[in-house]
Amino acid sequence: MRRSRRQPGALALALALLLATATQAEPMRRFALVIGNDEGGSDTRPLRYAREDARKMHGLLARLGGVSPADSLLLLNEEAQDVLAALTNLEAQAQAARARGERTALLIYYSGHAKDGALRLGDTRLAFDALKRRLADAPADIRIAILDSCRSGALTRTKGARRAPAFAIDSGATRDAKGLVILTSSSADEDSQESDSLGGSYFSHHLTSGLLGDADRSGDGRVTLFEAYSHAYARTVADTAASSAGPQHPTFSYDLAGNGDLVLTDLRASEGLVVPRSAPPGAYYFVDPGGLVVAELDKAPDLERRVALAPGTYRVKRRLEDRLRIGEVEVRRGQETVLEETRLRDAPFSDDPVKGGRARGSFWTVGMTAGFHSFFDRTVRQSLFLSVPLVGAEANLHDYFREDWVWSFDVALGGRSSRLNLETLEGASYQYSVVSLGTSLTTEWRLGDLSPFAGARLTYLYMGRKFDGGAFPDQYYATFSPGLVAGLRYRLLRRLHLTGRGRLHYLTYNVHEQGTENPNSSLGYWELAALVTYEL
Repeated sequence: MRRSRRQPGALALALALLLATATQAEPMRRFALVIGNDEGGSDTRPLRYAREDARKMHGLLARLGGVSPADSLLLLNEEAQDVLAALTNLEAQAQAARARGERTALLIYYSGHAKDGALRLGDTRLAFDALKRRLADAPADIRIAILDSCRSGALTRTKGARRAPAFAIDSGATRDAKGLVILTSSSADEDSQESDSLGGSYFSHHLTSGLLGDADRSGDGRVTLFEAYSHAYARTVADTAASSAGPQHPTFSYDLAGNGDLVLTDLRASEGLVVPRSAPPGAYYFVDPGGLVVAELDKAPDLERRVALAPGTYRVKRRLEDRLRIGEVEVRRGQETVLEETRLRDAPFSDDPVKGGRARGSFWTVGMTAGFHSFFDRTVRQSLFLSVPLVGAEANLHDYFREDWVWSFDVALGGRSSRLNLETLEGASYQYSVVSLGTSLTTEWRLGDLSPFAGARLTYLYMGRKFDGGAFPDQYYATFSPGLVAGLRYRLLRRLHLTGRGRLHYLTYNVHEQGTENPNSSLGYWELAALVTYEL
């Protein structure tokens, strides 16, 4: 039995001896429960990237971690009872596999809120102690829990968790290895931090980047649990050292017996990118089309490195003292791509492809709208300003003035054919049109996938009538119109949003009625619209 209270030097020596005597690993059936929840209840602020971190980990385990789709479950914004039910399902599968003589491993990954000794899944709770007991009793040879949440180190405290990466996780892919490993993103009194530039939490980003290849210090094309955690620890502490929340220290706990080191990802059987031995040393960054760093690689001199990027096109960046070396590379499905230095060019720092430095964390969404416009007064909408459908476009700047404020710019137009319905001019046909140019400032409340919002709007409204055949002069009326706006935005996918919105406006119209001294009349109108927007 080995526990994490051993001294770092002794642990490292034990690891070396164990690895030196490890035998060939038997095939291992792997099961994975991956959980992401942005919500932690009414007393917590929704996270931005917990579900996205879970999606990344789920895809990585399926692509590189030897977990088949039938043996993995992905839960997004589900409650505690759903997590326990899913765990029961996987435990039954693992028990059946063991009955057939298969060796098994069960991995649980969680990204979300934790507080007061429990995982916070929306308005429900899953106590650390209950989860640890469940893991201890799970019918699998190896059980691994990876928790990326605030104060998650409380789960490892009773096992002598350490704030240091110099440890030996002897998690055993060999015949006699059995036991439990718990990795957490922060200690029991620390917050786990997210990064807009990474599009995820620091810990999960560096863990997944390590599993893609950056943690493969041995260069054998496989990333072990020891390598992955050591890498994630060092990079998380380094990246959070200067943050306002202070440095974040991942922790570990293990209670295992056996020989060997568990391989988490195998980079050799997948498409990816090879940085050849001849490539210059340094830190390489791989950026997706959205400007987010999806993987990093620390290249040493005269050493070939591999990063198992998913198929797609990436910007490559290597930072020098006075400039950047940047270029583009395409990773094709089922193929291995070699990064050639000739593909990179010198560029100033202003050409940095990473979009993480945007002021105040602001970002844009753009989209198309379809709606309906109508005045409240029945007589007005039948004979003067008609009810019409609208189509338009909209651009929204989020979090620029302050977090959760949205500054919007929109344009919409609509029209229809009609006839005059006056006693003396009945039957004259015309084309009625509406053009609206507006701006609004709203505040939104992010409640996971749903974000209700409300605010104020000012529009320049043009309404006109063009009579057929030139029977009458064209008529138009244009004015500024203040109003209120409210609605609900739903995040359908990571960057795709659906929105329902309502507006209330009023305007002053010059009315010249016979015998009336006051020529002004106040009119109100409403608009309803649906939007599809995309986050840039």
